[in-house]
Amino acid sequence: MNALAFVLAGTLAAATPFLLAALGELVAERSGVLNLGVEGMMALGAVLAFITVRHGGGHGLAFAAAGAGGAGLALLFALSVLGLRTNQVASGLAIGLLGQGLAALFGQSYESQIVPGLPKLALPGLSELPVLGGFFAQDLVVWLTLAVTLAIGTILARGKLGLVLRAVGENPKAAHATGIPVVAVRLAAIALGGLMAGFAGAYAATVYTPLWADGMIAGRGWIAIALVVFGTWLTGRIFLGACLFGALSLTGFAAQAVGVSLPSQFLASLPYLVTILVLGVISANKRLMKLKGVASLGEPYER
Repeated sequence: MNALAFVLAGTLAAATPFLLAALGELVAERSGVLNLGVEGMMALGAVLAFITVRHGGGHGLAFAAAGAGGAGLALLFALSVLGLRTNQVASGLAIGLLGQGLAALFGQSYESQIVPGLPKLALPGLSELPVLGGFFAQDLVVWLTLAVTLAIGTILARGKLGLVLRAVGENPKAAHATGIPVVAVRLAAIALGGLMAGFAGAYAATVYTPLWADGMIAGRGWIAIALVVFGTWLTGRIFLGACLFGALSLTGFAAQAVGVSLPSQFLASLPYLVTILVLGVISANKRLMKLKGVASLGEPYER
């Protein structure tokens, strides 16, 4: 029961970096742009946020710095794929490597240093429940992330902005013919994706694990990209997928606590193994991919 309570209490917090980055990638992909630089944007956002808090700035300022860093890399990516019409896969990989390199450079002198985290905000009554109580005691960023998830899901499903975004992603030439500024829409979507990735990195480095270590993002950006496919480009499913991977990332600790005799390396690799298996199953369903996917994803747009 203690192990179960531990997993339930930590699932939302563990899922938050995945969810923030995946929501940003969802918006970008809905516009028809595949951004594989999420890992680097998260890494740069993480180090900028950590440095800000370490030198006396508040968490609000840290998230602003991280968002600006992630959006800055995203705009550089947008200049490449929208302005120069380069290959989106190659450009995304290059931007991701750039972000990771900058994070390693800026964070070199902060290795193993710590910063204060954020307090928990508990829901009265619910947080006192046995076993489940910890699930309802989360920090402010987790609660805000849940609100942002609901807002993005509503906008994409029912809002005019969501309709415009989907039109650009499905058929950019037809969208342009109706007067929609395709390049401007994609630019805004890419920038928002970078901003969210920066926020995800900031949460990972200053709230979830307020300790700087080189490579601390540890593949979360790649899992966020995979989550968009895992959730078949639907916000609700992406949220559930983020919670699943968040819970899996804690399962190793819980298993060791109850005496499960499995190698720690295997337990730590569970989220990545599940990612590969689930993506294989979903990708094999061609009808689902065609029905839920984005028609122009990854294709350069020319007027």
